[in-house]
Amino acid sequence: MSLQLLTWIVVGLSFILYIGIAIWSRAHNTGDFYIAGKGVSPIANGMATAADWMSAASFISMAGLIAFLGYDGSVYLMGWTGGYVLLALLLAPYLRKFGKFTVPEFIAERYYSKAARIVAVICLIFISFTYVAGQMRGVGIVFSRFLEVEIETGLVIGMGIVFIYAVLGGMKGVTYTQVAQYCVLIFAYTVPAVFIAIQLTGNPIPQLAFGSEVGGSGMALLDKLDDIVVSLGFGQYTLGTKSRIDVFCITMALMVGTAGLPHVIVRFFTVPKVRDARISAGWALLFIAFLYTTAPAVGSMARYNLINTIQTGDVGSAEGNLAYDERPEWFSTWENTGLLSFEDKNGDGRVQYYNDANPEFAVQAEQSGWQGNELSVDRDILVLANPEIAGLPDWVIALVAAGAVAAALSTAAGLLLVISAAISHDLIKGIFIPTISDKRELLAGRIAAAFAILIAGYLGFDPPGWVAQVVAFAFGLAAASLFPAILLGIFFKRVNREGAIAGMLTGLIFTYGYIEFFKGLFLKWAGAPWGANTAEHWLLGISPEGIGVIGMCLNFIVAISVSYMTSPPPERIQHMVEHIRVPRHMDIKS
Repeated sequence: MSLQLLTWIVVGLSFILYIGIAIWSRAHNTGDFYIAGKGVSPIANGMATAADWMSAASFISMAGLIAFLGYDGSVYLMGWTGGYVLLALLLAPYLRKFGKFTVPEFIAERYYSKAARIVAVICLIFISFTYVAGQMRGVGIVFSRFLEVEIETGLVIGMGIVFIYAVLGGMKGVTYTQVAQYCVLIFAYTVPAVFIAIQLTGNPIPQLAFGSEVGGSGMALLDKLDDIVVSLGFGQYTLGTKSRIDVFCITMALMVGTAGLPHVIVRFFTVPKVRDARISAGWALLFIAFLYTTAPAVGSMARYNLINTIQTGDVGSAEGNLAYDERPEWFSTWENTGLLSFEDKNGDGRVQYYNDANPEFAVQAEQSGWQGNELSVDRDILVLANPEIAGLPDWVIALVAAGAVAAALSTAAGLLLVISAAISHDLIKGIFIPTISDKRELLAGRIAAAFAILIAGYLGFDPPGWVAQVVAFAFGLAAASLFPAILLGIFFKRVNREGAIAGMLTGLIFTYGYIEFFKGLFLKWAGAPWGANTAEHWLLGISPEGIGVIGMCLNFIVAISVSYMTSPPPERIQHMVEHIRVPRHMDIKS
């Protein structure tokens, strides 16, 4: 059986499973559609939250980041896990006690303002569509390779599947679908990691393969990898190059952004009790840890296998590089996607892969007759290509494809439901037509979800960067806009509607403007290609991925300052805040 046919079968069976679950658990009312009827158990909700969280960025892109950035890639690992601690301690139980459907609804009631609700919806839509663009790119990458179709065709297939189980099942259907998707994606991620860890080091535990000897070389995996990448002019794999302030800001933006992501927060509205919200966060962190502790090993092994495939002999020797005519099958198939490319700059028919931006190594390369790096590898393909590079069985490769699709679609569905709820519940019912019936609101939610899927697919055709980077932008926007408003709304009674609105707008506009400037306008003005390094122009040396921290600080400063310059919130609002935070004369389990 061919790999393509096997992949169609495995991915197709997973789609049938997801659609079947959506039909079984379809939404019958707005409570089911928005918050799954508040009937999800903590363990199931933790698993669904983990699937919602472990998007294409986690499955496809994070290990690829670590593979190419080495130590610098650890900021994504630390930020994306640490945020759950903030979420569990600072937000989840209090928002569940509040007991509404959406984040904008909490902001509207806490800040007694329809305008605040509208601003929160605007922030939510900016965040969610930025995030979902990365997921749809992930879907396109998976289908373009494993189903051997155009990226556009892959996006349409993915949109169709999400449409069925998100529009039909709502949050209830998506929640139980995500439980299944978590099982698929975690199995698909860990199985090839175990295979490759055994193949390279003989140790079946990927997390311990770092310190295990590689192939009788007498060197541990990380030591061997350091030796190889340095010999090709790249930076030392285990040594960071980012500035401390940028590392801090990116990590903090990802952590705080986690606690401000609306599609994650809404998960804690789906459990029966307040206590269950905190327990759900604990289960989610445990389920996430299975993948996140494996990712560094996957990234290291993928980089090691890639270089060993291209560099077959001594560095500096013409015979030491892979002959293009003898390239392996995986090389050719990924070339067909356009995500891996070779340009024979010196006409010798061999693949020169090295860091031609390193002036010291460039001298050595020139002496060997090399005229520049000839291999371009999209970092988003490395996890998907790793099983093929390692020569694993076809069923493992097909399983990885199913896992990658599950990761991308699970998060996309959660995001699209948040967008549809913001439009149907927060705008249509909350602002424009308060008397709308439950049945019509449910229909409006489904129509909004359908339109959101179409927009998400369009954004997936041309996202503003590679998957994890696009997702990092979304986290920065969440950290700068919604997180301060939610946190102050729970813990600071004095903050009023004027302060909250001014703070959210300040954080959102500043952060989005900074990202847009350095990822678009500045490059256009400078005549530089996309992805060019603009670090020397960054504010305080902070990259666009980490600027959300500054946006968050501005949000806090503006919100508190404006609040003290205007009238305090009404007494009933201050009592409501006390009730949310310190529930007096009530069972906290209620």
